[in-house]
Amino acid sequence: MQVFLVLLFLCLLSPPLPAQARDLKLATWNLGWLTLRPAGDPALPDDIPRRSAVDLAHLRAYVTHLNADVIGFQEVDGEAAAARLFPSSTYRLLLTNDPVVQRVGIAIKSGLIITRHDDVTALNVYPPGAPHPLRSGLDVTISDGTASLRLLVVHLKTGCWDNPPTEHAHACPTLVSQFAALEDWILERQDEGEAFAIMGDFNRRLTPTDPFFLTLLHDGPLLLTTAGYASPCWDGEYFIDHILLGGPARSWLKNNSLRVMTYTGANDTPQTMSDHCPVSIHLDLP
Repeated sequence: MQVFLVLLFLCLLSPPLPAQARDLKLATWNLGWLTLRPAGDPALPDDIPRRSAVDLAHLRAYVTHLNADVIGFQEVDGEAAAARLFPSSTYRLLLTNDPVVQRVGIAIKSGLIITRHDDVTALNVYPPGAPHPLRSGLDVTISDGTASLRLLVVHLKTGCWDNPPTEHAHACPTLVSQFAALEDWILERQDEGEAFAIMGDFNRRLTPTDPFFLTLLHDGPLLLTTAGYASPCWDGEYFIDHILLGGPARSWLKNNSLRVMTYTGANDTPQTMSDHCPVSIHLDLP
C-alpha cells in the first residue's frame, strides 16, 4: 500500500506528457482530363487522353501508393470518374458544382471531420454565358477534432506561366483577376485567424519574388512550399502545382517533407497516367 501511495505521489508530481501532433499528408494532383465519357462526346476535345480500364486501375494503385490523407484534384469529370481512383472505403469525395468537364475536387480520408463551404465561384471571372467558363474553387474545412485547417483547391487559367502581369494577352489579365479573387479569400481567412492552405494547379511558375505571388502577401505572410525547388515530373520542369500555407498552418509544415510522386511503370506516359505528378507535403497538426 505504501509503495502504491509513493507511486501515485510521484505521478502527481510528474509533468503531463506533451500531446502528440497528428501527421497530415496533403497532396495536389491534376489528373489530366479524367473522364468516363466515350470518344466523340461533344463535350470533349478530340485530342484528350484516352485511358483504358488497365490505365484506371494503374492510377488507382498510384493513389494507394501516394497514401495521402487529403488529395485536392483537378480535371475530373464528376464523382463517378473520381470513384474509379479513390476507393469509398478509404476516401470521401467532394467536387465543385461547376457545369464543366474539368472539375475541381477533393478526396479526404475517413476519420477527418469535414465542413463544406460554398464554392468560390469568384474564380470564374468570365462573364455569364461565356462559352468556356472557368473553374470554381472547392472550399472545405477539415478537422481531427482538435485542430482545423481551411482548404481551398483551385485550377487557374492556363497560359500566363511566367509572363508579367501587365501583359495584355488574354491569359494574363484573366489570371490577374483570379489572383484578386484569391486575395479576397485570403483576407477573410486572415481576418478570422484561420489556419489555411491553398493548393492546386495555379498554371503559374510561382516563386517568392513572382509579382503574382506578391499580390497575395498584401494581407499577411504565406508559405510557398515549392519555393526553391524544381519538379522531377516527366524528366523535370518548374512547378505549376503548388501548396500555399497561411495563418498558423505556416508553422505546421514538416521540414523537408515536400515530395513529388513520379510514374515508374514501363508503359506509363502522360496520356495513360497524367501530364502532372502529385505534389505532397506533411503537416504536424497541433
